[in-house]
Amino acid sequence: MELREVVRRRRMVRAYDPDRPVPDEVVTRLLDSAVRAPSAGFSQGWDFVVLRRPADRELFWSVTADDDDEPDAWLRGLSTAPLLVLCLSDKNAYLDRYAAPDKGWTDRDERRWPVPYWDIDTGMAALLMLLTAVDEGLGACFFGVPTDRHAAVRSAFGIPEDRRAIGVVSVGYAAPDRRSPSLRRGRRPVTQVAHDGRFGTPWPQQPS
Repeated sequence: MELREVVRRRRMVRAYDPDRPVPDEVVTRLLDSAVRAPSAGFSQGWDFVVLRRPADRELFWSVTADDDDEPDAWLRGLSTAPLLVLCLSDKNAYLDRYAAPDKGWTDRDERRWPVPYWDIDTGMAALLMLLTAVDEGLGACFFGVPTDRHAAVRSAFGIPEDRRAIGVVSVGYAAPDRRSPSLRRGRRPVTQVAHDGRFGTPWPQQPS
């Protein structure tokens, strides 16, 4: 599939065919794409916990869902995904990398970083998995872990304290689902979000 078509087709899929597992070779291709994401200083401060066994996926949902409430449509749909990939960022990999002699910093002071690139780069890796899923004829979604459930997820899957789950990629063969009501907001056009030379100067509309 052409890249332009992959980008055009990408959407957050929230319901899957639970009887069609993602083949292992496809999972490997998703991960191969993820590790090709850019990273500051080639720090590659990411890890991916792949949940493809039913018991592991059930454990994830049990430690992240609210036991007091009935599952809503969102959870009922996403929990049909035959594959979940926990995307973990590793801040220390970046602090160590930029304290190396070839980078010129002599300490690991986190204040040098204007934004947490360890989270940004791991997010880029997640996006490459989303795009690869489309190219493989699959659906995928990126969603977050509730703030108060991060510790439970770390404990359940043996994740070190110094890793942060920036989100989860669900993958599978798409089933019919309800389009998000948020899409009614419409996509902001390039002329509204792109600025030509100075903020506030719109990017000129180009002929289609």
